[in-house]
Amino acid sequence: MKIVSRNEELLRDALSCIPQPSSRTSLASCNKLIRFEDISAAAFKIQYGVQKTPCMYSRLSKQFGMDIYLKKEFLQYTGSVKERGVLYLLMSLPQEQQRKGVIVASDSNFSMAVAYHASELRVPVFVIVPSSTAPARVRVCREYGAMVISYGTTAKDSQVHARRLAQENGYLYLEEEDSAVYLSGLGTVGLEMYEQVPKLDAVIFPAGGHCGLLAGSAAALKHLNPHISVIGVESESFPVLQQSLKAGHPTDDQACNNHHFYGDVSGVCFGSNSLQLTGKLVDKVVAVREEDILISMLRLLEYERATVDAEGAIGLAALVAGKLPELKGKRVAVVICSGNLELHLLQQCIARALILDNRVCRFSLVISDCPGDMSKLLEILAREEARVLDIKQERTFVTSELFTVEVICTVETRDKIHTAQLRNALLERYPTTAWTER
Repeated sequence: MKIVSRNEELLRDALSCIPQPSSRTSLASCNKLIRFEDISAAAFKIQYGVQKTPCMYSRLSKQFGMDIYLKKEFLQYTGSVKERGVLYLLMSLPQEQQRKGVIVASDSNFSMAVAYHASELRVPVFVIVPSSTAPARVRVCREYGAMVISYGTTAKDSQVHARRLAQENGYLYLEEEDSAVYLSGLGTVGLEMYEQVPKLDAVIFPAGGHCGLLAGSAAALKHLNPHISVIGVESESFPVLQQSLKAGHPTDDQACNNHHFYGDVSGVCFGSNSLQLTGKLVDKVVAVREEDILISMLRLLEYERATVDAEGAIGLAALVAGKLPELKGKRVAVVICSGNLELHLLQQCIARALILDNRVCRFSLVISDCPGDMSKLLEILAREEARVLDIKQERTFVTSELFTVEVICTVETRDKIHTAQLRNALLERYPTTAWTER
């Protein structure tokens, strides 16, 4: 968490709320700003303000050959784990600053958490967003109790305007980064998982540009049991954490994708504290493809009835992609940290995931334009138990024989094996069948 205002001593005031270092702290050598005692203090202070989310055994366990427990942080009120760090920060601010208010400049999960908890604490809160922000996000922040102002066409415009308002009115400008207060609040996730699932072998967290959850929780878990393997997962499209760990300092990956699908997974906002903790306490960081994330979202929706976004699904995506074979037969917890996906994106993601999972396919073939030929095709589809989703006929622009019709059909199958069976049956009857590759 980065705190900026005209009185920069506020950051020191907030940090002073954390207990002083003890010589017995095992993490003192790793990062002098965050210790296990800090995380315990955060857990005590925020216990009535956030949900103690369940960490439940998953039906996906048999599919992956391990005992999987899902930490369902998307069940927080704003749908995100960010509430933990935000609430602890807001509660740690001096009363005078709480009276003046806070201001943020983004439409992220972080901003929604600030909007909600600041309102609950009766702290005036302002959210500045660019004009391109989805109307649903604006509505939600207003419903939480924030004053939402649309300004500029880019995130940079909103940030400049927010800083100016903070300077002129005495608001505290909040920007997600990695202060000890914020990391301690996020670290309470690790504390809870250790209590909820005995004999854990490994825990999987989302990483990428926002690795505060990974760093803070690793501090808690490694203090309680150094043998628990802590693993971070980021996208192959922008492996900023792996690059930063290799370089020894936070790097700015110019290839970052700003598409809303990635949300808080993309971009760089961690600082040296998060990077230092990650480098010393995290055992492994892996990268997954976009396709793996989409299939992970599909699995969570089908098996857990959990509607999550890319950040929420990316941890399970490492198992979907087979990136962690060493966890076979182990007891593994996966943090499902966020469930804020816009409805139009949800529809696109599920449709694309079904195609990637070989459960929706399309083919085209040419048949005679005679009575009964279409019914014969439908009989084959019915016999093979394929569900027809869409079927079109093209007569005018067919380049084959006269008096023929091209049929373009989209069907749903059970899995990859069922799709292969359907393909063989169609090729046997219609040798010229063309299959649309995904």
